[in-house]
Amino acid sequence: MSHEADPPGADGSVTVSRDGAVLRITLDRTSRRNSLTQLMIGTLVDALTDAAVDDSLRAIHLRGAGDHFCAGVDWVSINSHGGSRPRAGDLVRRIPHAAHRVIELVGTVQLPVVCSVRGWAAGFGCNLALAADFSVAATDAVFWEPFISRGFSPDSGSTWLLPRLVGLARARRMLLLGEKVSGTDAANWGLIHHAVAHSGLDDAAEELLDRLANGPTAAIGLAKQAMAFGQHATLPQSLAQELFNLELTCRTGDFKEGLDAFRQRRTPKFEGR
Repeated sequence: MSHEADPPGADGSVTVSRDGAVLRITLDRTSRRNSLTQLMIGTLVDALTDAAVDDSLRAIHLRGAGDHFCAGVDWVSINSHGGSRPRAGDLVRRIPHAAHRVIELVGTVQLPVVCSVRGWAAGFGCNLALAADFSVAATDAVFWEPFISRGFSPDSGSTWLLPRLVGLARARRMLLLGEKVSGTDAANWGLIHHAVAHSGLDDAAEELLDRLANGPTAAIGLAKQAMAFGQHATLPQSLAQELFNLELTCRTGDFKEGLDAFRQRRTPKFEGR
């Protein structure tokens, strides 16, 4: 799909559409490599909040329009106060309900989130891709955490996500030295799910989305929740959480279908219920 460049300084948009049981969320501000304005972040928060309580959805797809995924947050536009100095504590008040809330929602929504990355994934854009359950990138995509090189400390979950995904040594290279990482290296490091040739990115993402959207949605969501819980829990606590989730999933129609399919030696047809 082709996208015309938006005029310089345009607010851009986030397009939200349904494709069967898949929610498609597209960042569209191509003249700024899809860097996010305050309006775009608000739309992201609203879309993900709505998706979290929509029982008809079974997967979420995040992507960027044009040649890039997302070059981060447009701090110039977001912090423009018409020449007036912002109130003390401005960032502390706003960001938890904006950019940081997007990362939280991607990580906690009980639906699988797939991210397609081509071109730049920088700053918030990088962390959005890392927060997704699965990110598929073009081999020549660029993952970059430019915070230190811009003179401020990292945000949007980078200091939590990176050490857990790639270890402290590589996290330091990205966060303290500002090293750029290609899609190929990101996949080899375990930073993302998979890297493919640029021409095969859409097909790879669709194959993954189709698999997830036809899976046992409740079980997938609760497995995602349990893995997140386990990042800060003891083994006994995680076992208890798993047991609670197992009790819930054993009451779903998909559980019954899975057992029936096993007995009948056929592929299950999950309905997400």
